[in-house]
Amino acid sequence: MSATAYLERHGGGFRRMTQILVRVAIPSLLLAATGNQREVSVEAETLAGALRALVESYPLLEVHLFQADGSVRQHVHLFYNDQNTRWLESLDVALEPGDTITVLQAVSGG
Repeated sequence: MSATAYLERHGGGFRRMTQILVRVAIPSLLLAATGNQREVSVEAETLAGALRALVESYPLLEVHLFQADGSVRQHVHLFYNDQNTRWLESLDVALEPGDTITVLQAVSGG
């Protein structure tokens, strides 16, 4: 079985699942963690997989995006296309070509 595809039993037949290239928009505050790249790309089959691939490719992002238990930090908002991921039932959403993830960080201060 290849790293980019596998066979999944589905409805009496087989369906080939492939990884999708997803664009991730990075906020200015986190550019140092991505080598000053405002947009990066990762490959995955699901939204959860894309987020794992993001922190595997850019390990410095993990501490800024996720708490130790793996949950998204309170002041970080992740958008899957135009939908806040906090409102999704699950991050196990199958990705489609053209999907995007946008990272936003709330900034406060006086």
